[in-house]
Amino acid sequence: MAAHVPPVRDERKSLIAYVDQQRDAFFSVSFGLTEEQIRLAPTAGTLSIGGLVKHVTTCERGWTARMAAAPSAPAPPDTSIAEQARAWGEDFTVTDDDTLESLLAALAAQGDITRQVLREVDLGAPVPVPRDAPWFPHDVEAWSVRWVAMHLVEELARHAGHADIVRESIDGATMYELVAAREGWPETAWLKPWRPNVPAESTAVRP
Repeated sequence: MAAHVPPVRDERKSLIAYVDQQRDAFFSVSFGLTEEQIRLAPTAGTLSIGGLVKHVTTCERGWTARMAAAPSAPAPPDTSIAEQARAWGEDFTVTDDDTLESLLAALAAQGDITRQVLREVDLGAPVPVPRDAPWFPHDVEAWSVRWVAMHLVEELARHAGHADIVRESIDGATMYELVAAREGWPETAWLKPWRPNVPAESTAVRP
């Protein structure tokens, strides 16, 4: 995907394009990482690239379900509030069964669902405000689907920024370098596509 959202002609296409663009950042920020590197938490916090990809997939799934169900609320979880509380934050954890490929595939699959919902749903439909967490407003009964779509852009962008910092802490790579490598941009005097660091000893000529 290019570094900028393509021109859009209406609100619906704009929402889809900006959600797609922010989601795509996770494919670039994880480009070239090893299975070990997606599990690293190199900053003062506990965030990893793999954990962020996993979390935004869960996050997008939840908000998209709310848009798809509007004007009703989505079906409640099968687990109790206590079980949900105990599981809080688990979607940031990369398990032994997770791989970069599987995590990105899940994110891409969710993107297909979100795109289809946004193509079909009434953007003005009310989305009931959840009451199961302290950060949801108590003085608002419902948002619109368009509000939720914009909030999804915000959620993805916020975590993409987290991922940028984590990635740069791992190997010094920054977003434009990674996008250039992933998209095959030509090298310029001011922008060199990212390349993996090769230890000096591995390039030495051996007899």
